[in-house]
Formats: sequence, structure tokens, C-alpha cells
Amino acid sequence: MTVAQALRIGLTGGIGSGKSTVAALLVRRGAALVDTDAIARAITLPQGAAIPAIEAAFGAAAIAPDGSMDRAYMRSVVFADPSAKRVLESILHPLIGAECERKAAAAVASSPVIVFDVPLLVESRRWRAIVDRVLIVDASEETQLQRVIARSGWQPDAVRAVIAQQARRNARRAAADAVIYNESLTLEALDDEIRSLWKHWVVQ
Repeated sequence: MTVAQALRIGLTGGIGSGKSTVAALLVRRGAALVDTDAIARAITLPQGAAIPAIEAAFGAAAIAPDGSMDRAYMRSVVFADPSAKRVLESILHPLIGAECERKAAAAVASSPVIVFDVPLLVESRRWRAIVDRVLIVDASEETQLQRVIARSGWQPDAVRAVIAQQARRNARRAAADAVIYNESLTLEALDDEIRSLWKHWVVQ
């Protein structure tokens, strides 16, 4: 089996939507997971592949004392300046894309399904041509806010700032082949949704 023969599912949703839980349930059913956030973290760790270009573009202030990207600093920079965000993305996205394909190629021998967990799938636009199906996990902004505060202890304004940077809910839903409305679902009910989707998309 080649990477092209595996069903490639692009999974996305707003912060606090429950996307990571859905990813874990898909893995439990036999999918291989390619986590773009994890890849982004890895390439911005000390001696990561993105560090030289980040320092060249944003200066020494963008690098923490341990040699990793200073996430708090870069978050403040890209939130304040859309052009800085585009520069950072131009550094990270090609590296992330190459590592995604490497991981997908390694995983295809053991799984007929590859799930690409991509927080900014809709925003980046390029992913629609890369995956076979797009799965959206959706929740109201108020639910997103409450979940992130409970999980991470962020201040409400910080969560709202992240939500504002992400695609609108209607834009995500418009890009979807399937939507899971994870507003008040129990874990069991969410697993039932995944079971039904798996049967429809994978088990022929």
C-alpha cells in the first residue's frame, strides 16, 4: 500500500472544540495520527530545523535562553502584526509539510487511514488538495472559552484573541465533508459519532 492509497483525513476545529479527543478516538479505531502541532513544536525546539530561519527573520529576541523559539514573544509579535505571521508561516509550513509526508509514508504500512491533525487547516487552504476528507469538530465560542480556561488557566481575553485569529465556525463547516457537533456530548456519545463515521468512510 502506498501513501496515496491510504484514506487521508484532515481533522480540524477551533481551540477548545475537542479536536484532540476526536483524534485519540480515531487512533483507537486504527488510524495513524500525524499531528502538525507536535511537528511545529519539534522543529522549534533547541537545534530544531526552523530555529536558524526564525532567528534570521525575527532576531535574537525570538529565541529563548535554552535555544528554542520563544513562544510567548512570537505569539505577541504575530498577533500584533499580520505580516510577521505570514513570515513565520513561510518558515514553518514547508518544514511541517515535509515532515507530515515523511510520517505519513512511514505510517501507511500499518494503517489504511491517516489522520492529519491540522489546527489551521481551513486557514491554510493548501490542505484541501492534500487530504481526501475534511472532518470538523465544532463547538460554540462560549464552550470553547470555558474549556480552554478550565484546561489551561488562560485569561478570557487571551482565549478570545486566539479564537479571533482562527477561521469562523461557518467557514470551517463550509469546508467540511463531515461535522461533529461537540457541544455537550459525553465521551461515549462522541465515540458513537466516530464509530458511525468510520463505518461510512472506512468500512466499505
